[in-house]
Amino acid sequence: MSNPAHALHEEEDDQGEVFLDEADIVGEIAVDDEDLPDADDEVDELDDSIHIFTGHSDELYAVICSPTDPTLVATGGKDDRGFLWKIGHGDWAFELQGHKDSVSSLAFSTDGQLLASGSLDGIIQIWDIASGNLKSTLEGPGGGIEWIKWHPRGHVVLAGSEDSAVWMWNADNGSYLNLFSGHGGRVSCGDFTPDGKTICTGSADTTLRIWNPKSGESIHVVQGHPYHTTGLTCLTISSDSTLAVTGSEDGSVYIVNITTGKVVSSLVSHLDSVECIGLAPSSPWAATGGMDKKLIIWDLQHSLPRCTCEHEDGVTCLTWLGTSRYLATGCMDGNVRLWDSLSGDCVRTLNGHNEPIQSLSVSSNQEFLVSVSTDGTARVFELHE
Repeated sequence: MSNPAHALHEEEDDQGEVFLDEADIVGEIAVDDEDLPDADDEVDELDDSIHIFTGHSDELYAVICSPTDPTLVATGGKDDRGFLWKIGHGDWAFELQGHKDSVSSLAFSTDGQLLASGSLDGIIQIWDIASGNLKSTLEGPGGGIEWIKWHPRGHVVLAGSEDSAVWMWNADNGSYLNLFSGHGGRVSCGDFTPDGKTICTGSADTTLRIWNPKSGESIHVVQGHPYHTTGLTCLTISSDSTLAVTGSEDGSVYIVNITTGKVVSSLVSHLDSVECIGLAPSSPWAATGGMDKKLIIWDLQHSLPRCTCEHEDGVTCLTWLGTSRYLATGCMDGNVRLWDSLSGDCVRTLNGHNEPIQSLSVSSNQEFLVSVSTDGTARVFELHE
């Protein structure tokens, strides 16, 4: 079959040079100088991602990478849908069907065998990864699911709800195990301690509560001076299960002794809501990100900031990259940035999203970073040493 472009070139060659005179001009089009591209303008937006998942039809809220399969990712969003998909396998996706509202929370069990998907409809679904089957449905909460955590050594699910309560179930058979009530507002953050013996939860009611998982008893309530004056937004727990670090809408960060329920120290520097906290896996440091456009790396032994990393807009999420000294932040400006916690330098900016980043997760082999955004996409970035 002949090439049309090649035929056109042959026709031009036959005619020799072609000249236009004024009679050949059909009409003139006025062009505003503003319509003309500048030489410095980039025609294509930068995109550093190696894989884009576009199965969702609205804003994305949650992403989690499997702890055992380095290619398996779960995402959830405002379109009431969750998906399992694989990095580098653009033709494979499994929909987590059945939710009636936004899929706001996702969590893999520690062994990677089960996935929990939580929705603003107050329902949590448990999925068997090997078969793809819906294993059980966890019901009870009278409000949307705020977060989901798994027991570190078993198939027990813990979730905080808008209904001011914390719920616990056996995920293998779907049975209700316990209800932790006492908070006076939505339970915005929480987790088991790494030894599995205690539960810590933070609420919009400005309190941190420390619970006994078996009895449901509230062991300690941390509140009042010296503690947060507005709702808690995030918390993390030290690997030895002794300390909880909490952040709040008032910009404060506090360290609490879990055993005694006493405030140990405060980390004062943020000027706006603290959105995320992460403890360094291999050093006594913490990272906090806030709407004041700052990522702060803290020396926990001295309760002092090691370095402050400035952003273009608010910091919404962060994650340490394995056991390395590097960490990643997601920002309201749509960029993902990689930081060296020793120097405080931004070592890479990962472009691709054009709206705020909502969540980040690192693959189990630490080779990929996955981000989700209100732009409706999940993007995979390669992590280089």
